[in-house]
Amino acid sequence: MGRTLTYPKKDINTVKRYAHRATYDVAAIHSIINLSQVLHVSFSPGPEDPFPATIPMIGQMGSFEYPSADLGEPLDCYVHGYVSARMANLARKSEEGLPVCISASKVDGLVLSLTPYNHSYNYRSAILHGYAKLVTDEEEKMWALKLITDSVVPNRWDNSRTPPDKGELASTSILKVKIVAGSGKIRDGCASDEKKDYQNDELTSRVWTGVVPVYEVLGQPVPNPDNKVAQVPDYIQSYVDGYTKKSKEYAENAVKVALPKEEQH
Repeated sequence: MGRTLTYPKKDINTVKRYAHRATYDVAAIHSIINLSQVLHVSFSPGPEDPFPATIPMIGQMGSFEYPSADLGEPLDCYVHGYVSARMANLARKSEEGLPVCISASKVDGLVLSLTPYNHSYNYRSAILHGYAKLVTDEEEKMWALKLITDSVVPNRWDNSRTPPDKGELASTSILKVKIVAGSGKIRDGCASDEKKDYQNDELTSRVWTGVVPVYEVLGQPVPNPDNKVAQVPDYIQSYVDGYTKKSKEYAENAVKVALPKEEQH
């Protein structure tokens, strides 16, 4: 039997509200992170600024030391985007790294109940806590750039002009986040209401209840005006078709999951 790794429960990652929705399963949490097109990375700018900063970034879980490690193994989070001078300087100054919080979420359905109080979403969310450092090793940086590029469209790195030149590398920053804690939260199933509302015939006869599945659809690729490749490459088209199909299947199947009795909204 294979092992199932979980993030240990700590004060910073233990889910208190609707704890039955929580997951600490490493593979489940990493999957949510990798499926999210945008990660929100939050950090504290320092005592001179009372407000926390949040930057939208692209990121993927991975292991440079063990590239074949799967989502159920301990992994780092590599993020790329606009790394502000403030963020980069803070990451450089700390020997351990800049403390960051990474969040991701996917909405899978609009849950419409008898009362506004019990309306909800079907969703998947994940939060990671860790220490971010700038990747300075050229080999690791190139590996991380390929990892992140291929997370946008698989095999895109090998089907574009690579490797980046020195100028491109110099102007591109990658942060490697060593994860110390993580948690996820998943809501699926149908709408659920209070017993008193189910027994109200006038209410149940006029209010529609159910779930509107929400899923991401990738549209048909549109060529650039200066594009000279006649046909959309198969690696792009097959990804577009497969992504939409999987997203729709998940959202529709999430509605069919039976809710626990204690679930109210």
